[in-house]
Amino acid sequence: SAERRTATPASHTAATPPGLTVTVEARLEKVDGRRLTFAVSAHDGIEPITAGTHERFVIDTEKFKQKLAGKVASANSRRNGT
Repeated sequence: SAERRTATPASHTAATPPGLTVTVEARLEKVDGRRLTFAVSAHDGIEPITAGTHERFVIDTEKFKQKLAGKVASANSRRNGT
C-alpha cells in the first residue's frame, strides 16, 4: 500500500524570517476507511505560523501502477496517431 494526498487546507498566520528553524507537527486525527486525516501545525520558535488539516488516502500500489500504465499507453497511442 501507499498513500496519496488529497487536500491540505491550512491558514498562514505569521511570516518567518530567514535563519529561524521551522518545526512542523502532524497528528493523526481520524481514520475513515482508507482516508486518513491529520491535524498539522508549524511554528518558528517564536510564534505559530500555520495550522490546518492534511488528508491522505491509502491506495493499492499495484492497482495504481496498472491504471497509470494503461493511461500512459493510451496517451502514447494518441501521440503516435494509432
